[in-house]
Amino acid sequence: MRKIIAGAALAALATACSANTGGTAASSSGGTSVPGKGSAAVGFIFVGPKDDYGYNQAAYQGSQAVAKAFPQLKVLTAENVPEDDNAARVMNSMIAKGAKIVFATSYGHLDAALKVAAEHPDVVVVQQGNLITGTTPRNAGTFFGTVYEPVYLAGIAAGKATKTGKLGYVYAFPISQTIDNIDAFELGAQSVNPSVRTFAVSTSSWCDPAKQAEAAANLLEQGVDVITQHQDCTATVVKATEAAGKMTVGYHADASSIAPKGWLTGSEWNWGPLYSDIVRTALDGGFTGSKYNGNFRVGYKTGDNPFVQSAYGPAVGAETRSLIEAAKEKLKTGSPFAGPVRDQEGKVRVPDGTIPDYETIEKIDYFVQGVVGSLPKS
Repeated sequence: MRKIIAGAALAALATACSANTGGTAASSSGGTSVPGKGSAAVGFIFVGPKDDYGYNQAAYQGSQAVAKAFPQLKVLTAENVPEDDNAARVMNSMIAKGAKIVFATSYGHLDAALKVAAEHPDVVVVQQGNLITGTTPRNAGTFFGTVYEPVYLAGIAAGKATKTGKLGYVYAFPISQTIDNIDAFELGAQSVNPSVRTFAVSTSSWCDPAKQAEAAANLLEQGVDVITQHQDCTATVVKATEAAGKMTVGYHADASSIAPKGWLTGSEWNWGPLYSDIVRTALDGGFTGSKYNGNFRVGYKTGDNPFVQSAYGPAVGAETRSLIEAAKEKLKTGSPFAGPVRDQEGKVRVPDGTIPDYETIEKIDYFVQGVVGSLPKS
């Protein structure tokens, strides 16, 4: 895998102490000394719990893959770290305990990550999922995978499975990643079912089971028979959809065990290889560059994507699987957003014959034609 992001070489590794990092839950693994360098640590902060059937569970599993790949390192973890100054406090606590590499894994951790990187030039600080613009510390960077690609493929499964032509999308906030996923899901469904529509409902929270249950009920009442989501914790929506006898497309982690009848497929993160490469690059002193101006992205085009498509459920037949596999091959040189792409008002946003690059896609701020719902006016 290519060298990652922009930054400075690591200084000598300091001594790691205990794993009490100041989050509401913390743990450690590893801890064997690096020969000639003393004991060393790498830290991970998560915005939610490590067993949420979703975003934080996948990130935690990635941290444990690092522990396995680098038994000489102590891996510090902290759950339920808010997207505010507490994030900087927890990261600083990890650094005080010897962390020379810190992963801030939530979208809203960016400001805290950049602040900590500026205060500790000998520590590599990477943030998961955002975009850095302007002048930033050389020891900081962002990374993410083009998850809207497997979401597009999952949209094909949904488009083929729906009997009402109505799909549902429960999302948290209208950030670029969420909008990309909603649009890609609808475009995938449209590719096999042109009349299909995706009804998007916001919970204004990454993990609020009560709001999630309300959103799912609202969609089901409208005749939606396939529901997916962009929430950190996914169990509530999956269980509600399964209980109603409808179909589910998963996100972040495998939740097929709680939807044995209605599970179609989904998009799961497999962060271990990418996390490990970032750690290896930093330890080797090679944290020295990326063509994405500090924003590192991997996907089907790069061949080293950190996500996997979930296993198929019983409702996905051979024809649908063949369509998905054919679309996956096209994504290696193409894009879910290959033109023409129109917004809800019918305006052409991506011209015919155009394949937008990753950075352009992450700046999309509109719903595509076929999505039902509105975005806040800026």
